[in-house]
Amino acid sequence: MAHKVEISGVNTAELPVLNNVEMRKLFRAMHAGDETARQTLIQGNLRLVLSVIQRFNNRGEPANDLFQVGCIGLMKAIDNFDLGQNVRFSTYAVPMIIGEIRRYLRDNNPIRVSRSLRDIAYKALQARDALTTRLSREPTISEISKELDIPREEVIYALDAIQEPVSLFEPIYEDGGDPIFIMDQIKDEKNEDEQWLEGIALREAVHRLDEREQLILDLRFYQGKTQMEVAEEIGISQAQVSRLEKAAIMRIRKHM
Repeated sequence: MAHKVEISGVNTAELPVLNNVEMRKLFRAMHAGDETARQTLIQGNLRLVLSVIQRFNNRGEPANDLFQVGCIGLMKAIDNFDLGQNVRFSTYAVPMIIGEIRRYLRDNNPIRVSRSLRDIAYKALQARDALTTRLSREPTISEISKELDIPREEVIYALDAIQEPVSLFEPIYEDGGDPIFIMDQIKDEKNEDEQWLEGIALREAVHRLDEREQLILDLRFYQGKTQMEVAEEIGISQAQVSRLEKAAIMRIRKHM
């Protein structure tokens, strides 16, 4: 009971888990008209919905709402799943659940997009998929524009319009240490003097570090290597790399 989490009236701690053999048996029964088998399949895959909605925790939507929308996607996946295809049900269902949630978020987006723009965007997405299959590569905007006989600028504008807004505090990278947020990657070109001074201060702070600390920061943040890769290269453990990296960053911050 310590791990009980209730969502939309469902106690997640008591959700059943079905194995592959049970799933196939239930699907065959459902296709034969057994409605009870369908309900068992839904109950047995609610954990799949729970795992998917965690990806949308930072969208500001109530978890109950996302869970209910995800269940709609799950039911669509169950009703359309073909046992003859050599694919696990979860592999088939997850994209459908995600798609249902994204449609819900898009339709409830506070930034309203006109129907005509949405129509152009959806046609562009369909054309992109068709061209990708035909060309065996990702098509350019110009190729999509030509395929639809719609001006290139309108295609770009429509595709931009349906993009979901992203929080500046959404993490884009995390490797066991402090996460990097979108806000950290935004360049401010209005304060060049301040940036110049900060650059000097940063170089001075880095020069105060010992050689190993400088090497770790160079490998991590200039060469883009993971802590595990750095550990293998310099012959220490990943935990030591993490500790030295954090200590070096703290010293730089203190100096600056």
